[in-house]
Amino acid sequence: MSTGLRVLILTVALLMIFGSSVAILLRVIPGPHTEKDYLIAGGIATFVTMLALFIVLITTWVKAPNVFYRKRKG
Repeated sequence: MSTGLRVLILTVALLMIFGSSVAILLRVIPGPHTEKDYLIAGGIATFVTMLALFIVLITTWVKAPNVFYRKRKG
């Protein structure tokens, strides 16, 4: 599988996560919706999407065993 196709699949998956997060949050937040409600829903959806991207990148593309720490030499 080419790198371009992988990036395209990841982009589509993240857009779907973002869209579904916004849809779910707008259903959960009681209406009528104000501008603050849309801001909160968008912020939480962005956080969820970035968290998903971080998890995917750490588990698939980064192959190093020590991603978050390094042993000191000495």
